[in-house]
Amino acid sequence: MNELSQLVEEGVGPLEEGGLALQWIETIGHSVHKVPTYFFRMVDPRTKVEFGTINLRIGRSAHIERYAGHIGYSVVPEHRGHHYAARATKLLMPLARSLGFHVLWITCDPENIASRRSCEAAGAILQEIVDVPVTCTIHRHGHPKKCRYQLSL
Repeated sequence: MNELSQLVEEGVGPLEEGGLALQWIETIGHSVHKVPTYFFRMVDPRTKVEFGTINLRIGRSAHIERYAGHIGYSVVPEHRGHHYAARATKLLMPLARSLGFHVLWITCDPENIASRRSCEAAGAILQEIVDVPVTCTIHRHGHPKKCRYQLSL
């Protein structure tokens, strides 16, 4: 039994609700942010159509909490507008709580209105917009500012 299966069995509950399921892919070190990360597909539980991906980064560092965030998601273009990112974020909350989190940080680019709406629909509250240091990999990949959303669990 893998670690995620054990957590679900111990009370996190199924990662599924209302036509959206999170299908676990793997738990490995994030290639960019260098922290243990749970990777999931967002799928229709009946048809297995994939809507996108979401991950939960379980590291606690200044880089994660300030610039990268604990959650990263991507919805495929033809499935945008159905709140899959916000709904998937909510599905991850019991898992995050079981891992000892009381707060998750989610970041996005200030001009990414869809992502900002997803954060807010998930219940996260904008705390600030920060400048990303030029030495940070996030800045080097074209993201000089980040909105920091706090999601209380």
